[in-house]
Amino acid sequence: MLEKDKLDQLRKSKCSWSEKKVQKTLNRFPERKQQFVTGSNEKIERLYTPTEVEGQDYENDLGFPGQFPYTRGVQPTMYRGRFWTMRQYAGFATAEESNKRYKYLLEQGQTGLSVAFDLPTQIGYDSDHSLSEGEVGKVGVAIDSLKDMEILFEGIPLDKVSTSMTINAPASVLLAMYIAVAEKQGVSSDQLRGTIQNDILKEYIARGTYIFPTAPSMRLITDIFEFCSKDVPNWNTISISGYHIREAGSSAIQEVAFTLANGIAYVEAAIKAGLDVDTFAPRLSFFFNAHNDLLEEVAKFRAARRLWARIMKERFNAENPKSMQLKFHTQTGGSTLTAQQPDNNIVRVAIQTLAAVLGGTQSLHTNSKDEALALPTEDSVRVALRTQQIVAYESGVAETIDPLGGSYYVESLTDAIEAGAIEYIKKIDHLGGAAQAIEKGYIQKEIMDSSYEYQKQVESNERIVVGMNKFQIKEEAPKGLLRVDPTVGELQKQKINEIKAERNNKAVEEKLSKLKEAAYSDANLMPYIIDAVKEYATLGEVCGVLREVFGEYQQSVIL
Repeated sequence: MLEKDKLDQLRKSKCSWSEKKVQKTLNRFPERKQQFVTGSNEKIERLYTPTEVEGQDYENDLGFPGQFPYTRGVQPTMYRGRFWTMRQYAGFATAEESNKRYKYLLEQGQTGLSVAFDLPTQIGYDSDHSLSEGEVGKVGVAIDSLKDMEILFEGIPLDKVSTSMTINAPASVLLAMYIAVAEKQGVSSDQLRGTIQNDILKEYIARGTYIFPTAPSMRLITDIFEFCSKDVPNWNTISISGYHIREAGSSAIQEVAFTLANGIAYVEAAIKAGLDVDTFAPRLSFFFNAHNDLLEEVAKFRAARRLWARIMKERFNAENPKSMQLKFHTQTGGSTLTAQQPDNNIVRVAIQTLAAVLGGTQSLHTNSKDEALALPTEDSVRVALRTQQIVAYESGVAETIDPLGGSYYVESLTDAIEAGAIEYIKKIDHLGGAAQAIEKGYIQKEIMDSSYEYQKQVESNERIVVGMNKFQIKEEAPKGLLRVDPTVGELQKQKINEIKAERNNKAVEEKLSKLKEAAYSDANLMPYIIDAVKEYATLGEVCGVLREVFGEYQQSVIL
């Protein structure tokens, strides 16, 4: 950003400073480490000056908030207009219990709902399935039929809240239930606001809650894109997730690269299905992690925003500015929380909250201090929510836009993360795209290697985790943790039996038969799924029909 002669002079001055001032100090007081690195193991220089960003063009590389390439934010006024949506991810046991937690959170000032589903729901099994035994209601709420969904949102007007649902393989079924509940409340689908995760590629990479093979899974996703573009226009049809990629052990650069590579695959699949990019792309959203390295995380968010804008404009020829805007939800890093000295996690979450806000997030969930031990209690959830509120109302960081923009270090790191992500995307393109890279195990192996390197550093004390490998204390066993009632599974089985006894089973059979027939064709499946769940076909029944037609995905072995 400076003229060449001034940059040359600055380089000479920096060299002189290093030789005369720094070396003299180093001789007396050596630095703490031989090499300083970010949380993702990228080298950190001693000092950053304009020479590190000399090739940067302000308008082309940074620009203004709300303008391409959106490095500094997707909205012209960002948080000066309104704060990010404060969501607390919640759901456990039965729909009745989770409904109480949602109402509590809304009373405490939460501005959006975020639904956690239990493992059987995530992989399309009803609570009475043999594979559900022992898992019902444990890590989220059990949803077996429309009846459970009605209870989950009882007393919560769906035209007044924004709801995020973390569900992937059976996303179409849960979205269908949500639309049906809204209809029963008298709320039309064009009034619904929220997000469904619907990101199956990262399930193959990092989480494992997949059901169907790649091709039919992508079909279900593009069916949702098409259906919602016409019938649920304010709904974010996918939340392309880097969160779980990071939780699996990736670096910040890998989180950006693999998330955007998945995004590219979804856009390509939708275009191949005949959709116009500017019809569906404005409703794409993203989901990122926030870790402890504050400045690296800020740079990561800025780099992801700029890179996605360029991908949409240059690779897919998008014309609608909203198609180029990377809007994202953030969750603080669950894998960074420690069971040792859990109060320390409050500080970690505060740092991660700052990173997300300074990075320009649109929505945020803050983890609770006890989540390394159990599902969070009401008290710890309240502290986590208050963390967001204190940052919003007391810290001052939301008063101006992109306050770290222009920092030589942050700008240099933003450039480096973008460049590293581009290299990964080129490799993935060479392998045939994200789906092929997953099938070949490339992405999984890169994450495994990164995770292994991090763990070695922790175990050798090269990387300090306060309270875990340094500054330990003797602690008593934790008390007052939330425990899910083990009878939840039996309660859910009883509900399923009652539903099947009360519903019109002939109508259910007819709707499931029509769904099966449609699955063998190239018809959009969303209307058929909605018709089935309205007759109280269970989640397991709907997914069972699709399993018959599509089969099940078999995970590749990565060595």
